[in-house]
Amino acid sequence: MKHCQAAEVTAQKVTMQGATGCTVRWLVDDKDGAPNFAMRQFEVEPAGHTPHHSHPYEHEVYVLEGEGTLIGGGGERPLKAGDCVYVAPDELHQFKNTGAAALKFLCIVPHIPAGTPVTMAPECAVTGQ
Repeated sequence: MKHCQAAEVTAQKVTMQGATGCTVRWLVDDKDGAPNFAMRQFEVEPAGHTPHHSHPYEHEVYVLEGEGTLIGGGGERPLKAGDCVYVAPDELHQFKNTGAAALKFLCIVPHIPAGTPVTMAPECAVTGQ
């Protein structure tokens, strides 16, 4: 069993191309003995966002604090504390902070094998390389 305070878990900068002002805390993962899923807490600064991307695994998201916009599924939807989101495998998605305070959310994903492909939306692609 693992018991911790989220604030005590080191926040790591999200370095994925297309991310701005975003950190992640790996609250529970395979290193803790969890056999199937990982629980992560994201924090997105005001005007920040996750990359606009897709991958072959699902997300379950629960918004803890703040306000934002979910982009995906053919449109944009407002986000606020208490909202739940399911992102299907291979669905293009992005979370943007539209508020004055941090947007914090939990994100549950299956364990992701090394080398799992991530597809970036065209606006996130590197040009000139």
